[in-house]
Amino acid sequence: MGLVMKIGGPPKIRGTRSVTPTTKTGVTTSGVATGVNPIEDTVSIMGIPSAEMTPKVHNAIMTLMAEVDTLRQDLALAHRRIEELERLVDLDPLVPVSNRRAFVREVSRAVSFAERYGTKSTLIFFDVNNMKTINDSFGHAAGDKALMHVAEQLSDGVRDLDVVGRLGGDEFGVLLAQIGEQSAQQKALDLINRVEKNPIVFDGVEINVYLAHGGYSFGPGQDPAEALAEADRKMYENKKARKAEQ
Repeated sequence: MGLVMKIGGPPKIRGTRSVTPTTKTGVTTSGVATGVNPIEDTVSIMGIPSAEMTPKVHNAIMTLMAEVDTLRQDLALAHRRIEELERLVDLDPLVPVSNRRAFVREVSRAVSFAERYGTKSTLIFFDVNNMKTINDSFGHAAGDKALMHVAEQLSDGVRDLDVVGRLGGDEFGVLLAQIGEQSAQQKALDLINRVEKNPIVFDGVEINVYLAHGGYSFGPGQDPAEALAEADRKMYENKKARKAEQ
């Protein structure tokens, strides 16, 4: 019996599917996008997509945002103004140094610092010896110029962390932060030298300004008022002693 072979169509392959070739960007060679979600470019205002807003809502939100920005600017301006007013409140009305209230506050801070770290600071009190003579001989305008001279020389002769204040009349105070009595005494003499070796000129006349001083070093546990009173007392003692020598 002869062998019979049955020939049919091409063999079937299971588990395969036709794949359309694509480029690296996910677009078929025929130009059709495949399986890639398009990037949607959306804009939102305060978290609300702009597409969901009516023109009226959009305008209202933009107006509100502009008002908020204006309020922020006004607040920043107010803060700067408050800082300027606080600075002016602390200044002496005649000369560019701290007034008594601000100076006493800084002494209190120095006491607190001493209590925390155990370091001493020193108060130096200065008094213009010949203020009455200047006022009587040249007038109060000359006296004011003398006070300005003292304030400027004291301020220029100390560090940024030190404080200079006018305590009233012709009296000034210098707070030498974290400086002991011996170094403070030398600093006081240096400051006096700055004032006395540079006379003021008023109506073409040179006028010398002379100072008396007293110093007091304080540490932890010191009452600020007592420290001020002690420096003042020593200043008057030195002033009397200087007059007696003359």
